[in-house]
Amino acid sequence: MRINSPIDQDIVADLAASFPLPAGNGSDARHAQMARRAEQEDLLDLAYRIVESPIGPLLLAASPAGLVRVAFAREDHDAVLATLAILVSPRILRSGRRTDDVARQLDEYFAGRRHQFQVPLDLQLVRGFRRTVISHLRDIAYGTTASYAAVAQAAGNRAAVRAVGSACSHNPVPVVVPCHRVVRSDGTIGQYLGGTEAKATLLAMESAA
Repeated sequence: MRINSPIDQDIVADLAASFPLPAGNGSDARHAQMARRAEQEDLLDLAYRIVESPIGPLLLAASPAGLVRVAFAREDHDAVLATLAILVSPRILRSGRRTDDVARQLDEYFAGRRHQFQVPLDLQLVRGFRRTVISHLRDIAYGTTASYAAVAQAAGNRAAVRAVGSACSHNPVPVVVPCHRVVRSDGTIGQYLGGTEAKATLLAMESAA
């Protein structure tokens, strides 16, 4: 059986034993069937898929509550999955069922047809002031930017400019929650988890729409 991530190995072995499938199915079909059965039996805590985009492949991971993680290729998707296994749950399996909606909305966004995402979020990976900052990022409208200082003030601590930068760099769901719209006070774009080139691409795409 071909598995895309080492995180899958143990859970797929367990599922294969729990849910025997008819012989002769292709590996992808068997994997999809096991993913469906795992969800039906509440054995799957995180489902993930990888989608292509103009800024490179993006890993999408979702819990039953919502989108937990969007990760860039430069973060190393296998490393991200390993971290999720520790911080959230080791019961992770490649499955598109929970991420179909966000994948579709990302396609619409990169095609210029969507300006706001409407998907449930599971922000369990962020707490405290970082979570407060992230909750305000969705207020920055498509095609506009806000300074780190302005976001700090909106989050209730105008002196916490560096903390805002840290919150943006630890945003678990970039693009969907638009930390790329936060820039320096002098107008330069600043750093970005996906790389400055990806940030510039997103800002240019939005400004041209």
